[in-house]
Amino acid sequence: MTPAFAAAPEPAAVPAATDYEAEDAVITGGAVESNHPGFSGRGFVNYDNTKGSAVEWTVNVAAAGPADLAIRFANGTAADRPMDISVDGTVVSKALSFPGTGDWANWQSKTVKASLKAGANKVKAVATTANGGPNTDKLSVSGGTDTEPPTPPSNFAETDVQQTTIAVKWDASTDNVGVAKYVVENGGNPLKTVPGDTTTATLTELTPGTTYDLVVLAYDAAGNPSQASNRREVTTKPSNDKEPPSVPQHLATASVGFDSVSLTWDASTDNEKVAGYEVYQGGAKVASTTDTNAAISGLKPETEYTYAVKAKDVAGNLSAASAELKVKTAKDPGSSEPDYSTPIFDRQIAKLDLPWGIDFLPDKSALVAERDRFEIVRVTLDGQKTVLGKVPGAATTGGEGGVLGVAVSPNFATDHYVYVFHTTSGDNRIVRMKYENGKLGTTSEVVLSGIKRSHYHNGGRIRFGPDGKLYATAGNAEQPALGQDKKSLNGKILRINPDGSIPADNPFGNAVWSYGHRNPQGLAWDKKGQLWESELGDSDVDELNLIQKGKNYGYPDCPSGQSCVGPKQTWSTSSNSPSAIEIFGDYIYMAAMKGARLYVMKINDAGDDVGPSKAFFNGQWGRLRTIVKTPDGGAWLSSTNDDKNGGSPSSLDNVIVRLKFSGGGSSGPGEFKLTSPAFQDNATIPDKYTCAGDGKAGQDPSPPLAWGTGGDAAESYAIVFADKANNGTKLHWAIWDIPASALTLPEGLGAGYTVPGQGGAKQKAMGSGATAQQFFGPCPGGSSHPYAFTLYAVKTATVPGLSPSSSMAQIETAIKNGSSANTVLHGKSSAAQ
Repeated sequence: MTPAFAAAPEPAAVPAATDYEAEDAVITGGAVESNHPGFSGRGFVNYDNTKGSAVEWTVNVAAAGPADLAIRFANGTAADRPMDISVDGTVVSKALSFPGTGDWANWQSKTVKASLKAGANKVKAVATTANGGPNTDKLSVSGGTDTEPPTPPSNFAETDVQQTTIAVKWDASTDNVGVAKYVVENGGNPLKTVPGDTTTATLTELTPGTTYDLVVLAYDAAGNPSQASNRREVTTKPSNDKEPPSVPQHLATASVGFDSVSLTWDASTDNEKVAGYEVYQGGAKVASTTDTNAAISGLKPETEYTYAVKAKDVAGNLSAASAELKVKTAKDPGSSEPDYSTPIFDRQIAKLDLPWGIDFLPDKSALVAERDRFEIVRVTLDGQKTVLGKVPGAATTGGEGGVLGVAVSPNFATDHYVYVFHTTSGDNRIVRMKYENGKLGTTSEVVLSGIKRSHYHNGGRIRFGPDGKLYATAGNAEQPALGQDKKSLNGKILRINPDGSIPADNPFGNAVWSYGHRNPQGLAWDKKGQLWESELGDSDVDELNLIQKGKNYGYPDCPSGQSCVGPKQTWSTSSNSPSAIEIFGDYIYMAAMKGARLYVMKINDAGDDVGPSKAFFNGQWGRLRTIVKTPDGGAWLSSTNDDKNGGSPSSLDNVIVRLKFSGGGSSGPGEFKLTSPAFQDNATIPDKYTCAGDGKAGQDPSPPLAWGTGGDAAESYAIVFADKANNGTKLHWAIWDIPASALTLPEGLGAGYTVPGQGGAKQKAMGSGATAQQFFGPCPGGSSHPYAFTLYAVKTATVPGLSPSSSMAQIETAIKNGSSANTVLHGKSSAAQ
């Protein structure tokens, strides 16, 4: 029976419409294009000029009943382009007219009424003539939208536990439409799915003697998940196996440094299953890993060490040790540059409950977010702790929600804002609070709200980018389809202005920066300003991604006809479960939770991929959460064990430890010395930073610079760049009011008196107009001149008395008068235009 329908050239707007972009639909005989303005989403579908070309959408509705189907189109020809509109193969509007709209940029709508069934409906628009269909932008569906989730399943319990199986049951959920399915999860990953009329399940292929963190969720036909049931922590029966694994073979070195070694070996076998490996150094266990490799750091140069490896099975049986391997470390090259390839444990900083987010204040102390205690704690570089207060309105999800990310405003010296990503009783949101005179405010201002919350998959990382915008990771709230919905904030990387407004250059007119994510976690920018992200995968692989504006990263599936961006590196979920990432020089550090290790991998010279990862600190502190640069030239790494189910907020049993690096900055404050990864002291400054780079004087890319504090209590830093030919001083450029917590400047600083993304730092250059507001590199005209970058430790957070009209000489004098120390990086150049 054909449902009744009616057509109208321009229907009145129907509230609560759900949009389905044509470019995300199944396309038969057509292409996604964007050469005519006015479309929504990423583009529109240009039908082939053939009869039968089509676009088919999958429309999910909660309940059977009538709905309005509005197709937005443009037809820049005089010819009508009629189409058959069908639902699940039944034509509801035959040869519906899509007449000329006068121009390809003039978009109009045609609406039909049709009956939809509860659940998924296939709505198809098929061209009926050789002209093909019109350019089609989207389908808008009004009516039948269900946003009400089922009630949580109750009385979830195990009924039988064996070595490799667990049988469970629960009481049925209720829903306004009906429960479509139940999903039993282990730590946020699905183990078993059963139909909505079933309230029992048997979990199979489990590991003996292993504890599983189980909950069950109900889903309706619209994909709305319930909150999780009560949690059950169930341990399978231990194995009766007494047979140990085979002995690991071919223990060898993958690399040997002066302070580290990387080991590899062949996998062992077992009659049941190999659970992991233990690495021994001189008889003492130094690493536990599920992989067949491990990196050991903190060794002495030119020293011989002895290593052996044992395999462990799921029953706890240990193999005999492998053949011993003797390794002698290399000679210390004595480099003054930090070696970021090899992190070294330095010391424990502090014990806390669940230290989730960490960011540093201009005074070099850190603000730490305590997830389950809802607190912000100030921690100094020597480990002194002060609880500043609680985040108002914060709530747990009984899982991974709470007070998560924290970020200090890049303009903290003037606005005193601290930003927090936290869960409430109804959503996840980003707020900001004042921190003034050592006191945290008792109220918060909402910056962004409406990010769905769930037991797991809340995301929660926030960081300010080099462009001064606030970026955030938002999980999919255990609703996979949200990752592909560009109107939803979930399953996304978000980007907003500090006041919560939407940047004009965001790709979709909302807070979404990239989409198609599951549970993104870490964010960090490389020296080229590119954003990297770590992401918790489903039950298969975890990911490292290079994030691009407006791109789709393909979760849960890459829509037909789309091109999605793939990960740069993946790991099995058993060996990783990544959280935060940080970038040191050209190296990405990734904290692994389930893997209980710190991965280190190098970005290639092109900046578009990474090399193989090395795993450090295997099993040393358990689940690792946050890795972050410190103002004293090191890194802080935090653990968050017992973090899956609301934690144990009364027990301060996790740690923040400090890591150091060999070479410069290895032992703490670092030498008060200015360096650049682009050139050595007294070496030639590369042409890319001079007038030879683009053939004109001024407005050049600035070189990357780095320095240590030397223990100096500077409140800010300043750098003056000058031509020192003939023992003179020709001032080229100066930057000042660099925050004390910033011990680096990236390559290619932006233009402007206030330097973009540098915490309120100011700059001035020789020349006038735009030339005076960007780095002015060497341009001696062919003869070699000496140049000097002079770093000043300034005693105040801002250099007083300076303005855009100040001369270069006035700026240098004010910086010198306000400084307590200085150091020089020398260079030379003979660049010419």
